[in-house]
Amino acid sequence: MTHQADAEPVPPGFEPLQRGGPYAAALGPLYLRRDGERIVIALRVEQRHTNMRGIAHGGMLASLADCALGIGLAIACDGRHSFVTVNLSNDFLDAARPGDWLEGHVEVQRIGRRMAFANGWLQVGEKRILRSSGVFATMDPLTPEQLAAGY
Repeated sequence: MTHQADAEPVPPGFEPLQRGGPYAAALGPLYLRRDGERIVIALRVEQRHTNMRGIAHGGMLASLADCALGIGLAIACDGRHSFVTVNLSNDFLDAARPGDWLEGHVEVQRIGRRMAFANGWLQVGEKRILRSSGVFATMDPLTPEQLAAGY
């Protein structure tokens, strides 16, 4: 499948991300940039991500925020755990449009034995689009087979 994103350049420092399973793969392609503790997961907004007003659909934004927080937690603990969303709270602040490079910035708050907590935001350039907070159940690590399959 050819994505509109294939025609636009990926900003420097971002690499293709093969995590998140089939749903995240269908949402993306997703990209990762990691600068020490800073984790950023991004995508190029495409026409297929829009609602009837021509802006990024709120459900797509919430999905990206959920994926970014969960994947960010897994990356932060070097894959020692996987995570399942228990609660996700989002505040929509502005709109994203086709062609926008949309970044999900992840702040890991705490990873415990049973629960993990992360906050983050989606932004286009310096403009924040969505603020997100998530609570996740801490699960066993993914198997090598699951990781190889893009989970």
